[in-house]
Amino acid sequence: MVWCMIRQVLYADPSCRAVLAWVQAARKHEGLSRLSHDTSGYCKARQRLPAQLFPQLSRRVARVLSDRASTMQRWCGRRVLVADGSAFSMPDTPDNQNRFPQPCRQKQGCGFPVGVFVGVICLTTGAVIDAFIGSGKMHDLAMFYYVRSCFVAGDIFLADRAFSAYSEMALFLGNKVDSVVRLHQRRKADFRRGRVLGIGDHIVSWSRPEYCSKGLRRKDFDQLPPSLQVREIRYSVAVKGFRTHNVILATTLYDAGKYSAKDLAELYFRRWDIEVDFRHLKTTMQMDILRGHNPDVVNKEFWAHVLAYNLIRCLLWDAGSGHGKPPLGLSLKGAIQHLLPHWSGYRCQRFTEMFKELLLLIAAELLPIRPKRVEPRVRKRRPKQFTFMNKPRNELRKQLPKENY
Repeated sequence: MVWCMIRQVLYADPSCRAVLAWVQAARKHEGLSRLSHDTSGYCKARQRLPAQLFPQLSRRVARVLSDRASTMQRWCGRRVLVADGSAFSMPDTPDNQNRFPQPCRQKQGCGFPVGVFVGVICLTTGAVIDAFIGSGKMHDLAMFYYVRSCFVAGDIFLADRAFSAYSEMALFLGNKVDSVVRLHQRRKADFRRGRVLGIGDHIVSWSRPEYCSKGLRRKDFDQLPPSLQVREIRYSVAVKGFRTHNVILATTLYDAGKYSAKDLAELYFRRWDIEVDFRHLKTTMQMDILRGHNPDVVNKEFWAHVLAYNLIRCLLWDAGSGHGKPPLGLSLKGAIQHLLPHWSGYRCQRFTEMFKELLLLIAAELLPIRPKRVEPRVRKRRPKQFTFMNKPRNELRKQLPKENY
């Protein structure tokens, strides 16, 4: 069943009928009896799987892959974990609506339930270390509380301004985890104050907030120190044809000799890798719209995507390490395209030879270097000239002409 769900999220046709046809062909190839063509048996078996099976498998694969990265391959010898949030949709059923309500700006019966999640990805391997699924009413920082435990002493926390909070940086520093985040827009930086380390680089003192936020437990708030030393770095991003932007980073890496402002700016630039990884999950692997009709199946589908993604990252790591190529420089889409034709031979006698050939093909899919490539976020294909659904379906049926019945 685990392999069936992984196959279901990787193939272009993610329907239950398609995966059942694959099972029928595999059983025929192995000389086993034929199963029923009714997909209800597969759906019931999928529901019987333990809810924590896929999360545990996914975290284990990510942990093993992260441990395989050497100190030389990590940033300054330390593991960097990137956090960010995203969203996905699912079928409009009463169970899904109760667990993942649709946006309040949409009329009931006209939209779809929306689930949001916060994921933590290893910057070196690209694997999803941990994730948490919540409803659209939860802020990213509130959901991040449930994945904070995946950080260990010596890690570096990298995130955008949504995670720039005194509490997170102080709690991480107490556990010997450093932070590199973009300064929140509400907090103003004055580089005339503090201990100056260089141009646009100083260390200042932040004071503990007076009130405990909703996403923070009271006992964690009571453990916060009265003040926190934070290093603030300002640099400019200039793109030809656009206005120059000033970016201010907040970090607990105080040693300017070991962690220069330029190195930290380049590290924050790599934060965009998590956006690309989420695009792989949601677009390349079709996680943007899940198919489960109840929250339990939706949760399993989500983690099946994450597990399949981490396994693909393992293939990319093996292919890159074995053939002298950068694993993150190989095409994930190309790895999936080469994997699917080899899928049916995983039980044949020549599996070892086929696996070596698969890694060789994946290693050849090196992404081209295209510096300064910028593409506008627009759509070229025009949609059909149909009006949008602004009323529930049962009300729209009543408006149809009687001759259509």
